[in-house]
Amino acid sequence: MNSDEKEDCECAPPQAESNPTGGYDRLQEESTFENAEASRMKRAAAKHLIERYYHQLTEGCGNDSCSNDCCASSPAFQRLDNNAAAVKALELYKVNAKLCDPHPSKKGTSSAAYLENSAINSTGHHHAAMATCANRKMNHKELHSVREDFKDVSFLTEEKVYEILESCGEKEDYSPLIRVIGRVFSSAEGLVQSFRRSKQQTKEELKSLQAKDEDKDEDEKEASATGPSSTASASASASASSASAASSMMEEESTGMELEASSSSSSRSSADGGGGADGTKLGPDEVSVDIDAVRRVYWRLLCNDKVEAAFLNALVYLSPNVECDLTYHNVYSRDPNYLNLFVIVMENSNLHSPEYLEIALPQFCKAMSKLPLPAQAKLARLWSRYRTEQIRRMMETFQQLITYKVISNEFSSRNLVNDDDAVVAATKCLKIVYYANVLGGDIDTEHNEEEDEEPLPESSDLTLQELLGEERRNKKGPRVDPLETELGARVSDCRKPLIPFEEFINEPLNDILEMDKDYTFFKVETENKFSFMTCPFILNAVTKNLGLYYDNRIRMYSERRITVLYSLVQGQQLNPYLRLKVRRDHIIDDALVRLEMIAMENPADLKKQLYVEFEGEQGVDEGGVSKEFFQLVVEEIFNPDIGMFTYDESTRLFWFNPSSFENEGQFTLIGIVLGLAIYNNCILDVHFPMVVYRKLMGKKGTFRDLADSHPVLSQSLKELMEYEGSVEEDMMITFQISQTDPFGNTLMYDLRENGDKIPVTNSNRKDFVNQYAEYMLNKSVEKQFKAFRRGFHMVTNESPLKYLFRPEEIELLICGSRQNLDFQALEETTEYDGGYSKDSRIIREFWETLHSFSEEQKRLFLQFTTGTDRAPVGGLGKLKMIIAKNGPDTDRLPTSHTCFNVLLLPEYTNVEKLRDRLLKAITYAKGFGML
Repeated sequence: MNSDEKEDCECAPPQAESNPTGGYDRLQEESTFENAEASRMKRAAAKHLIERYYHQLTEGCGNDSCSNDCCASSPAFQRLDNNAAAVKALELYKVNAKLCDPHPSKKGTSSAAYLENSAINSTGHHHAAMATCANRKMNHKELHSVREDFKDVSFLTEEKVYEILESCGEKEDYSPLIRVIGRVFSSAEGLVQSFRRSKQQTKEELKSLQAKDEDKDEDEKEASATGPSSTASASASASASSASAASSMMEEESTGMELEASSSSSSRSSADGGGGADGTKLGPDEVSVDIDAVRRVYWRLLCNDKVEAAFLNALVYLSPNVECDLTYHNVYSRDPNYLNLFVIVMENSNLHSPEYLEIALPQFCKAMSKLPLPAQAKLARLWSRYRTEQIRRMMETFQQLITYKVISNEFSSRNLVNDDDAVVAATKCLKIVYYANVLGGDIDTEHNEEEDEEPLPESSDLTLQELLGEERRNKKGPRVDPLETELGARVSDCRKPLIPFEEFINEPLNDILEMDKDYTFFKVETENKFSFMTCPFILNAVTKNLGLYYDNRIRMYSERRITVLYSLVQGQQLNPYLRLKVRRDHIIDDALVRLEMIAMENPADLKKQLYVEFEGEQGVDEGGVSKEFFQLVVEEIFNPDIGMFTYDESTRLFWFNPSSFENEGQFTLIGIVLGLAIYNNCILDVHFPMVVYRKLMGKKGTFRDLADSHPVLSQSLKELMEYEGSVEEDMMITFQISQTDPFGNTLMYDLRENGDKIPVTNSNRKDFVNQYAEYMLNKSVEKQFKAFRRGFHMVTNESPLKYLFRPEEIELLICGSRQNLDFQALEETTEYDGGYSKDSRIIREFWETLHSFSEEQKRLFLQFTTGTDRAPVGGLGKLKMIIAKNGPDTDRLPTSHTCFNVLLLPEYTNVEKLRDRLLKAITYAKGFGML
């Protein structure tokens, strides 16, 4: 095929080429212009100029001493590959760069005829070119050759792709396929119409296009009858196809600019009005694109390197136009099928390859992040039906981009990662995949706890806060993710996602994230500053805990400032702290009575910084006294003799006692204690089953939770469900169950009305099991748990706790970790003071001694040094312990400042004495004093 056949007579009417900013049907739009012939000639001239620039960049002018830096013949020119040359040719055309005349040595080469033919157009002899075109006679063979260049293809179907692929395979020339892909995949309109699900309508559209082509062919034949055919130049190489693709892009760009006025007044909606290609109305999570067909096409095409390059270049060209469409033109609301574009592009399995990471994928993510909320929700619902490996591929694509950008840039407090558009856009796109992962997993949107009927009491200083401009931003509780609201599903609804939540955490991002700045952006909620706290799935527990710490501390300082101002107005001295003075042997009575008074009089005081003082002891509370206070309170509260909780020996877990004689106020105060522990960054030795934390997050307990809280009962009910015989005849149980109170009395409860008369059968046993679980986990402890939850929310209702953390993370936050106590990590992070260093003899002996301790002795050491025997969020490596010198050899025992995690260690003369004194200190330590 020579170049004239390839170019198909530039002054002839173009065959339904699409452009990125015009409407869907270019033929109809062009008919509105009276000077269509002149505009086509301008585009043809531009196309020839671009191709001249391309050949100048790839072949040169032939003059070995050429001084043009943009000519391949110049000695200073750096060689470009075909794709780079095509892009460079566009840039040279836009700036009207210098063009070399062909050197005599180039006459007679393969490009000589092309250059001479191009010169006609570049000098502006439009009438001569039109005469040449009019005098050209096209026989049937020439017309068939033009048709095989597929210039009439403005959108793709699976059949059309295979047809083009077969044609190119026969001629071993894939340039027509590359040009078609470049044209369609760089055009939003072409891509939106491609690969529609219904094939019937697609065939009708093709027939319609063929009819229009035949009309044009008749016009061409009439024009060609007036003169002889012109001589064509021969150039069918792969480099020429790249130049043609570049000029085609430029042609589409100029056409889009010409048609902008007319396209802005017309709707982008296709004839189906947001439905399928056959006119059917789509469901809320359905799209009109045939996803399986798209996957098959990608599978066939991506094995060809040249074709893959066409996808890459087209995506670079497509993305900015799509971003503009979504930002300024509101295209999705007018045509929901616009979402097809993102579905098709995301099926490209090579998006995570290095070639895409630099430009193409970041630009596409920026465009995708501009999708309106309903479109994001629709994508999430659609992708939730994908297989796990497909969702994982998309997740890894965005994660790889984030990691690449984080590692390749030097982020700091002055160059924040929050300001990197590519990282922010990829994180927003990853959120869509994250919710698809949630929706596709084991999800339960029912069984939600009812909200408290009575609102939490407001602070008595509310009026003063309003006067001072300190009114709380979130009186109704923490924020909710808008995408979560749009989907009608919460992360806490998901018991098991398709991909573990941990795989969505990006550790390199967590390492360089300036959490104090990010928290500020989170609270301010400005549009021009992005906070990663709005996408908590990408943050690890340590980073989120730091954000929660900032929130708690700022709230404490705010309450302290308000208290000072309030005292100035009222003229009376108020305490800026939540001060508790307790007796060690009456700790429950003193603490709970004081907390009850505060909860009734002014709940806002619970958000002040806690300050505990033990009566008769000299300890000053800088954190350590509070730690011991919480530990002692928890030990007393969960004492089985009190009867507020029951203890399961097999699981070593506590559960609410449905027959407890304590009033609801006592359970409210226990909830306050848990909330205060989180608020004051203290770890509690609490042993609750996971269902308690799920209930705190708003989910009711179900049969699946029984295995954790009541394992024996769960196993019995499971065997009942799996029993193959007759349940009614063999087991003879009814819908009435029995319980034993703390005094050994048997209590009966009907799961249904007149339950003792309703036998459990094979048909209703599932309902029996569900009702049994509902009673044990919800109804029987309803009053106790509601009071407990109410106390917890008194402290945490304005905290982002519920927004940031999942139930299992809440447990880690409250209880810390008793598993995998890594003392090697603690040794690596420990600092030294008072003359000690890691190379000191006593320090080496100390660590040898500590590593030789049993697990129980190691926990006692943690308790002695830090005030708790559990590791904080992130493990012992996150614990900043200091070992300070406390004088020369002595018979005194080691001491500690639990407030600051400081161990005061005398310089004992030998390791035996060190071990003896250390064991005595950690075994018999209790109480505080002033050193």
